[in-house]
Amino acid sequence: MEESQRQKKIASVLQRDLVDVLQRAATDGGMKGTLISVTKVKVTVDLSIAKVYLSIFPNKNAKELVEGIKANTAAIRYELAQRTKNQLRRMPDLTFFIDDSLEYIDNIDRSLKGLDNPIENPDLLDKRKKS
Repeated sequence: MEESQRQKKIASVLQRDLVDVLQRAATDGGMKGTLISVTKVKVTVDLSIAKVYLSIFPNKNAKELVEGIKANTAAIRYELAQRTKNQLRRMPDLTFFIDDSLEYIDNIDRSLKGLDNPIENPDLLDKRKKS
């Protein structure tokens, strides 16, 4: 089912303001040099839940950072509500996910270039269980 214009508008408003909130929180929290970008926001049909996909660079501390963001969801939601109070009546619940599409693309690119060859290095493949 395709997104309605209202869903797209709310998603773009949330995405724009989330970038400001998260980037400011990262620099204030002593994480200079960490780049947080909001790659996609998808809002449900009833406008009650917003799924936020984050891309974090450097990737090594992405899981800890997303866990910290999930722990502070209430504060982030409050900050967003203050910023968007003239545009949104009700702030949707926020759920955060790591967007690993860039890493996935990089892995495909490495495989196509022959850098990760499973024939030469069989450890790259998952071990199959015999049942």
